[in-house]
Amino acid sequence: MRVFVTGATGFIGSAIVQELLQAGHSVLGLARSDAGAQALIAAGAQAHPGDLEDLESLRSAAAASDAVIHTAFQHDWTRFAESCELDQRAIEVIGEVLQGSSRPFILTGGLAVIAPGRLATEDDPPVPVSSSYPRASEATGEALAARGVSTAIVRLPQVHDTVKQGLVSYLIALARQKGVSAYVGEGHNLWAAVHRFDAARLYRLALEKHETGARYHAVAEEGVPIVQIATAIGHALNIPIRSIAPEQAQEHFGFLERFVTMNLQGSSTKTKQKLGWTPTGPGLIADLNNLRFTQE
Repeated sequence: MRVFVTGATGFIGSAIVQELLQAGHSVLGLARSDAGAQALIAAGAQAHPGDLEDLESLRSAAAASDAVIHTAFQHDWTRFAESCELDQRAIEVIGEVLQGSSRPFILTGGLAVIAPGRLATEDDPPVPVSSSYPRASEATGEALAARGVSTAIVRLPQVHDTVKQGLVSYLIALARQKGVSAYVGEGHNLWAAVHRFDAARLYRLALEKHETGARYHAVAEEGVPIVQIATAIGHALNIPIRSIAPEQAQEHFGFLERFVTMNLQGSSTKTKQKLGWTPTGPGLIADLNNLRFTQE
């Protein structure tokens, strides 16, 4: 298949491009810059200039492809609502192009707040869109499916390698800034995780074994204790590891306080059964024990 990949030069998207090419697919990757285009061409893909704000670019690329994998998202926590609106418009535009065809459209969602406090499963519906949670990726995908678009969703936990680790990367940056790696209370709350190459393989399988309306969980580890994450960060940075009282969490963690006090667990049992997906990459703690810092 000729697959259009948004976010093709990003952390997860670049791994998906590699996975697709190795499996014999051709890739048309969205490139925001000349450097991104050069990286895609060097990898063996075709570069398509544009970004999420360039709706005509998205339309033309989707029209020229057999399938679309959408991973692009502007991760700016200071403008999260705007990023969500941009994401929704991009999904709707691509969906308009694919409507009425059987061409797969694989969307990306987050696992974090699907079922706080318990193990989230593929049967759990999307989080309702609201002012407190404006991301509408899944809800938009479901609306498109009702209109005849062959959508499916891949929900991501903390995606990691030795350079980046999802929300954990923000914890690392905070620990470096404050000189202490912290957790809240006893740190027994759990975060699900997956290595980025395992996640990339799941996207390929979701594409090749496409089922309209399916939800897939890219979960290799159902829950890693926050205290273990904080300990690994502290050892990697050679800084103290400390418990923070719940009443001090907001002051210390800022926007991360909402997450570091929650259980963000997930199961991938049904995903593994449907797709034959078996994660093989290193675990989150193993990657944290081998951290490579790109900036000092």
